[in-house]
Amino acid sequence: MSAAAFEEWTRGEYSISTDPARLDRPAIREFLASSYWAPDIPQEVVDRSIEGSLTFGLYRRERQVGFARAITDRATFAYIADVYVLEEHRGRGLALWLMETVLGHPELQGLRRWMLVTRDAHALYRKTGFVDAQRPELIMEITRPDIYRQKK
Repeated sequence: MSAAAFEEWTRGEYSISTDPARLDRPAIREFLASSYWAPDIPQEVVDRSIEGSLTFGLYRRERQVGFARAITDRATFAYIADVYVLEEHRGRGLALWLMETVLGHPELQGLRRWMLVTRDAHALYRKTGFVDAQRPELIMEITRPDIYRQKK
């Protein structure tokens, strides 16, 4: 993807950009390493995850204050991961705007299936059209929640 292909949206003093060069990768790692879903994630894993995804950085002026990524083939499927807004910027509708931006991205239109996993943000995702899995018995997984801690 060339630099000209990156998208940017602005709302007041906040912006969302798909330019991976703008991402503050150490800050993303710091947030994720303290999250419930990626405790102790190494920087090199964060870097690989960014390189394999369509990324969305949320910024207040030039400082990154949020993040989301879509793991996608850009044709049939997308999995939304690592969505966050820093605590001091919550309560402003930024997470909803971030998710609406991800779902509305031009390269992600016409997908047959979107998925995500959350422990505590169901209300946010429901506002963007996500519902509980209608047939959870069809979904299979391999889960290794402590994988980054085991590699120490």
